[in-house]
Amino acid sequence: MSVQTQTLHVGDNDFEVCDTSHVEGAEALPHSLRILLENVLRNVDDADARELYAKRIVDAGTQGVQGGEIEYMPARVLLQDFTGVPVFVDLAVMREAARDLGADPARINPQIPLDLVIDHSVIADAACCADALEKNMDMEFKRNGERYRFLKWAQSSFQNVRIVPPGSGICHQINVERFARGVMTKATDAGELAYFDTVVGTDSHTTTANGIGVLSWGVGGIEAEAAALGQPITTLVPQVVGVHLTGELRDGVSAMDAALTFAQMLRAKGVVGKFVECFGDGVATLSATQRACIANMTPEYGCTCTLFPVDDRTLEYLLLTGRDKEQVALVEAYAKAQGMWNDGASRVYSEVLELNLSEVECSLAGPSRPHDRFARNDARSRFNAICADRNLDMDKRVAVNFMGSKYELTHGAIAIAAVTSCTTATDPAMMLACGLVAKHARERGLLAKPWVKRVMAPGSHATQLMLERAGLAQPLAELGFATCGFGCMSCIGNSGPVWPEMHEIAGDIELTSVLSGNRNFDGRISPDVSQNFLCAPASVVAYAMAGTMDFDFETQPLGTDGDGNDVFLRDIWPSDAEIAALMDEFVTAELFDAGAEGLYSGTQAWQELEAPEGDIFAWDEGSTYVRRAPYFDGMGKVVEGFAPISGARVLANLGDFITTDHISPAGSIASDSPAAKYLAERGVDPVMFNTYGSRRGNHEVMARGGFANIKLKNLLAEGKSGGWTRDFETGEITSIFDASQSYAAAGVPLVVLAGKMYGSGSSRDWAAKAPLLLGVRAVIAESFERIHRSNLVGMGILPLQFHEGENAETLGLDGTETFVIEPVDFGTGEPSMPNPREVNVSASKQDGETVKFHAIVRVDTPTEGAYMAHGGILQYVLRQLA
Repeated sequence: MSVQTQTLHVGDNDFEVCDTSHVEGAEALPHSLRILLENVLRNVDDADARELYAKRIVDAGTQGVQGGEIEYMPARVLLQDFTGVPVFVDLAVMREAARDLGADPARINPQIPLDLVIDHSVIADAACCADALEKNMDMEFKRNGERYRFLKWAQSSFQNVRIVPPGSGICHQINVERFARGVMTKATDAGELAYFDTVVGTDSHTTTANGIGVLSWGVGGIEAEAAALGQPITTLVPQVVGVHLTGELRDGVSAMDAALTFAQMLRAKGVVGKFVECFGDGVATLSATQRACIANMTPEYGCTCTLFPVDDRTLEYLLLTGRDKEQVALVEAYAKAQGMWNDGASRVYSEVLELNLSEVECSLAGPSRPHDRFARNDARSRFNAICADRNLDMDKRVAVNFMGSKYELTHGAIAIAAVTSCTTATDPAMMLACGLVAKHARERGLLAKPWVKRVMAPGSHATQLMLERAGLAQPLAELGFATCGFGCMSCIGNSGPVWPEMHEIAGDIELTSVLSGNRNFDGRISPDVSQNFLCAPASVVAYAMAGTMDFDFETQPLGTDGDGNDVFLRDIWPSDAEIAALMDEFVTAELFDAGAEGLYSGTQAWQELEAPEGDIFAWDEGSTYVRRAPYFDGMGKVVEGFAPISGARVLANLGDFITTDHISPAGSIASDSPAAKYLAERGVDPVMFNTYGSRRGNHEVMARGGFANIKLKNLLAEGKSGGWTRDFETGEITSIFDASQSYAAAGVPLVVLAGKMYGSGSSRDWAAKAPLLLGVRAVIAESFERIHRSNLVGMGILPLQFHEGENAETLGLDGTETFVIEPVDFGTGEPSMPNPREVNVSASKQDGETVKFHAIVRVDTPTEGAYMAHGGILQYVLRQLA
């Protein structure tokens, strides 16, 4: 299939466009598949592969079914700091390896634009006080100085990279406010080429940008790193579900309420692995940021993305947030030329769901799942039903003292009320509503309850500036919602400790939290909080004044005013007209320009941070946050191919549905873990252990956290849950890490046995990196989750699949065997399929019996074959660039 182009005239400029209209059936495709079609036509050089991928997209899209695999090349990559640090560690080590291979290390750079925002590290240790922001920023730099020095070096050393220092905002909000262009351009021999702005990011809520017509979704670190280095992402052509929007949101109903309604409706339908697109007259009634709020909630209902088309609302937002008129004119012209404009044309969807926006109501979701939505008016009865299901005694009371006053609390007392996360901070209207509730409350003399820790984390400086200019920051602070940081905070569990008095009673009654976030899973918000509820920011402020979930806003007053009159929520709830008036006055292009000042220069603390210079990073051997990764140790210029596996032992014998959460290090570092022992030996105080997420740049810590999830069931651990196994070198039950070190010392390779859907759940790069560092050469499973299988290949780990009807149990394997796997030839390093596609595996038991079986080599594309031949994707890319 040939690539046809057309010239797009925009103002005084001409742009070449890869034309999709000549492809038969393209006009019927959903917007998202039209974007994928343009992508493969433009990026796939091999004519046969290009034709195959285009046919797969059109056939699947016009029939409303899932299609085969294609190779997709996004235009940009978005990182947050937890997942971004290991990416830059890999790039830094790759530069060293390039130098050792005789190449110029400065050639190792991202091949497409890469943006990183440091937003995941700030913790609300201090809150409800005027200097909370200053205190939290100070502690953030104390905890993370090593990581930040490394990122500051990366900021100045790599090309095609922008790093936003800490204290600026949330990556997804900054992405839609500053990074997203709608249409990308680049100079080519044929002229200036225009193409879709598309993004993958190492955070599942990268989907926020779908609200402004930018196809985007979250991926694991390995896939993001591959894309940054110019390698395509392999993906299936998805089914696309259409959501037909009619009506408009009623007065007092927010985008958060719509997002929770989406979550409930689409989770019930089942859209995992699918794309979702919104269309219909109701789309035009939603602002760009209301759409972004809905799109942000995408991971909570399980689909890959929730795309909105481009229309006048999109263009207005792009102009408002700083794109010049020429760029916005290009977005309009390109969207219309490529069928991305909201024109009401009929498109094929696998199915269509109906949502009348006028039926959306003020909502909450909880106590632990984002899609468990209920009406705010039903909140008290819903909470009491939850308590009844848990057999809680609602007559129980516990006494606490705050500021010299005694209070009696029972189940439902709110320990944390947080205005937080990219879900709601992106939408100015919701933040203004939040401030107006505070303003009206203070005018009537109302205060928040003292036992509630109140967290305010704006998504960008523009949001904070808007609240200040509108006169709303002060009343929020008077209610305890003083800004305490710019970052994800409570939504990712960075609320800091609850008040000490609440911590003391957490075991006696069930404490609750309310937050304007996107996730409320058990244990995520605080270990002291049993029930977590999502709602709009204005409702968060209201609940901080109520102090409990056992509250009915319709019948119970929040307090009394100076004249002794009862004040109900309806008395202080702002109208849409009041919000709109503030929007018109204060939400201006100048606001966003002022909010973006110093975006890349950072605070004084960042500017004073000393960082190394030069193309090669100067590793600090004493660092416990950033260490030189060993992925290229011993690598030469010549491709040696995949080494045989012989005499291998089983590190873990696992069952069905082992998730990446079971495999990848996550959460806090337990005091009795191998990672804790490593840190303690290096003089790190336990209070500074931090989390695995913050230490992802240290492979030593992360390897020690592999397979360490306390819920892991390893059949070799004799009933002991967590990161334990039998070390067949000693015969003892020991930690998985210590066993791996024993095997490494003896030169013994390792394999993992598993059941169905190994690696399900979110794509996590350390779910593949940690096993590699532990010495795992192959995983033999009944089936694999698609993305995790590709991540294993990316790290050079061989995925083998039992034949249908076979598994470890049917073959009589218990993990005590010694394995030999037939050699697999992946060619000379150029893309090629594995040979053979099935291999003989023999497992020798301790009594001398040998079990032999055939396994399928799950290396599914020629490009993946090249990765395996080179030892992994990083080695492949390095040899290509060097």
